[in-house]
Amino acid sequence: DMYSHDGDADEPEWVKTEREQFVEFRDKNRDGKMDKEETKDWILPSDYDHAEAEARHLVYESDQDKDGKLTREEIVEKYDLFVGSQATDFGEALVRHDEF
Repeated sequence: DMYSHDGDADEPEWVKTEREQFVEFRDKNRDGKMDKEETKDWILPSDYDHAEAEARHLVYESDQDKDGKLTREEIVEKYDLFVGSQATDFGEALVRHDEF
C-alpha cells in the first residue's frame, strides 16, 4: 500500500505500524533503506516455512470439527480454498490424487 500525505496532518495507524516494522525489523543495518539482503530476508525469511504455514491455514479454515484431521467432506466443503492454495499447486494436486 502506498500512502500520500495529501494535506493529512495525522498518519493512519497502519503507516505508523509499517514505519515501526521498518525501523525495528527490516532495516537491519540502520541505513534508512533496504538493501538486497534485507529485502530478500523480508520477502523470503529463512525462519518461516511457507508450505507449513499454508498447510496450517488450510487445516484451520477447513477442519469443521476441530479434530486436527481433514475428511473428504471437509475438503469438499471448502473446495474453493484448496483450489486457490499454493499447497495444492492451485488445485492441480486435487486432480492428480484420488485420496483428495
